[in-house]
Amino acid sequence: MDSPPVIGNSLTARMIPRHSSLDSFGAMKVSLLVNLASIRVSKEELRQRVMLPKYLRLAILDCILRKDDSPSPAASSSVTSPSEDLTREVPLMVFVNPKSGGRQGPIIKERLQNLIGEEQVFDLTEVKPNEFIRYGLGCLEAFASRGDECAKDIREKMRIVVAGGDGTVGWVLGCLGELNLQNRQPVPPVSIMPLGTGNDLSRSFGWGGSLPFAWKSAIKRTLHRASVAPISRLDSWNILITMPYGEIVDPPYSLKSTQECYVDQSLEIEGEMPPSTNGYEGVFYNYFSIGMDAQVAYGFHHLRNEKPYLANGPIANKIIYSGYGCSQGWFLTHCINDPGLRGLKNIMTLHIKKMDSSEWEKVPVPKSIRAVVALNLHSYGSGRNPWGNLKQDYLEKRGFVEASADDGLLEIFGLKQGWHASFVMVELISAKHIAQAAAIRLEIRGGEWKDAFMQMDGEPWKQPMTRDYSTFVDIKRVPHQSLVVKGD
Repeated sequence: MDSPPVIGNSLTARMIPRHSSLDSFGAMKVSLLVNLASIRVSKEELRQRVMLPKYLRLAILDCILRKDDSPSPAASSSVTSPSEDLTREVPLMVFVNPKSGGRQGPIIKERLQNLIGEEQVFDLTEVKPNEFIRYGLGCLEAFASRGDECAKDIREKMRIVVAGGDGTVGWVLGCLGELNLQNRQPVPPVSIMPLGTGNDLSRSFGWGGSLPFAWKSAIKRTLHRASVAPISRLDSWNILITMPYGEIVDPPYSLKSTQECYVDQSLEIEGEMPPSTNGYEGVFYNYFSIGMDAQVAYGFHHLRNEKPYLANGPIANKIIYSGYGCSQGWFLTHCINDPGLRGLKNIMTLHIKKMDSSEWEKVPVPKSIRAVVALNLHSYGSGRNPWGNLKQDYLEKRGFVEASADDGLLEIFGLKQGWHASFVMVELISAKHIAQAAAIRLEIRGGEWKDAFMQMDGEPWKQPMTRDYSTFVDIKRVPHQSLVVKGD
């Protein structure tokens, strides 16, 4: 059961079901994309295609700095005459996280600013994505409401490029998703420039696992591809953590405190409901996990922040990552009497809702499982596919369907210990399949565990627990899908 039959190793085959009638079209599409990637674009042609007119660039930056979405009188009066060609085919705005991966952000930012101007490239340590959405896009919308056709056209055509890791991409996508709630469509689609360690979102949508050695020319090609490539859809998932008193120390970007805590008490609760609760809410796009893998990620994350000179590139990062996996006891779980290394069955209860069902179903957590992952895409741990490419007869036997990025389902699987995880990561075997779910509810009880380690999209945290009361994790799909530009 742990190693069901699989078909090939192709990630593309996992994401897009094959149909014989489309083979010839697929070959023609591949040829077209290869030709697209080989197109040479000059700096001047790129600027003409993606740069905003100067008056809008300056007005947007001014609104963000003033934290006011109303253009200043000086900016409003600086609109040039129609003799200048102000139209842009696909205007781009770029966000750079200087802390991602090997901390290549500063030199990447300098290159981007040289290509498309300083006003269209934002350092995320200085300008947060929600600030750009509130004040920057608000500025464009204010111009458009006054009859500025150029601003209206740019607002409708705009695309976003994110230079960072999975956590950074998720942060930007989550902020853009707020536009749906505010009825401020269209929502700009996102392209990815991979600067992180795993870069699984980037891999899944054809942007690769890292920048190549010739990174300067690659950045220019990436900007061009971001402006011409087709758009695909991606499910996003809301997570609500309801915990007893206390707070999460140093939560990730995309996990925010909330007062709107709700626990469905129609389900059987094995622990006790706390007299008062504290809540955190966020959105993830690729995966949420609890247990062994999240603890390793947490250790690496803190080392990277405390000693950034050690984590100076993807290869060094992965070596450090592997070292943490060995040092924390996950390869010797049967020899070490540590409650924190025991199976999650001791502390966790899992309920799911299947597709098109309103009923909760309790799913047993296998005794040997020390990490549980809910996966949306088919790239995890730097491009691995732990769910596997499953044959149709196995899918039917287990009641599963072929997975895709926009099917409204999460694939839930488990990792047993360090050795099992290692074999899964090199794709010798598949992970332990647990379920497919349209919604998930976890109840976590403390006991001898003082903390549980969790992560979503590569951003880990330490979740405090108590002996007396349960903590609840609710996951459900966000109604609006996110838009991601296909890099391949």
